[in-house]
Amino acid sequence: MFGRLFSSGTWMAGAITGGLRQLKDTSAYGQGYLNGNQYASRTTHNLTEAFGLMAGLEYGAMLGSAILPGVGTIAGTVLGAVFGERLGDSVGGEVGKLIFESGGQQNLLMAAGK
Repeated sequence: MFGRLFSSGTWMAGAITGGLRQLKDTSAYGQGYLNGNQYASRTTHNLTEAFGLMAGLEYGAMLGSAILPGVGTIAGTVLGAVFGERLGDSVGGEVGKLIFESGGQQNLLMAAGK
């Protein structure tokens, strides 16, 4: 589904970044530093951060190329990656906490009328 949205290099950057963070969190969970809800929250965070990075890389490069080919492509890639990763970090952190930590699941069920 996402294969047409992102190039293979972008996929690799997202997979490496998200995968390394997930390995760190899996190790912490296995050692007992994280409980199940914290682990699920961190997994959500890692996924959205990786997708943010991938989107930032890809679409920053496109925008930079459209404005100033060459130099704009490089600048757009770097700025897009930074912005995308930060946006994914913020959104993923908040969504993960909302859903998996501090009673978020019950709040969502109550909002859905269950």
